[in-house]
Amino acid sequence: MANPDPAKTRWFYLTLARLAGSGGAVLGVLLLARGETTWHKLLGGAIIVSAFAMMAIVPRSLARRWRTPPQ
Repeated sequence: MANPDPAKTRWFYLTLARLAGSGGAVLGVLLLARGETTWHKLLGGAIIVSAFAMMAIVPRSLARRWRTPPQ
């Protein structure tokens, strides 16, 4: 079997990182909305902030790592 195209594999990983971040944000919103104590609400807010940071930083750093080096 032939090796898959590396561009397709990298695109898949970038999309997976974005989906994982958005899933974490949804989890944080659910925890924030349904949390009964202040601790649960703070934890939900922290999860939301970290998920947004992950959505902004991880795909960009992966794309930078996989960039074709200049000749």
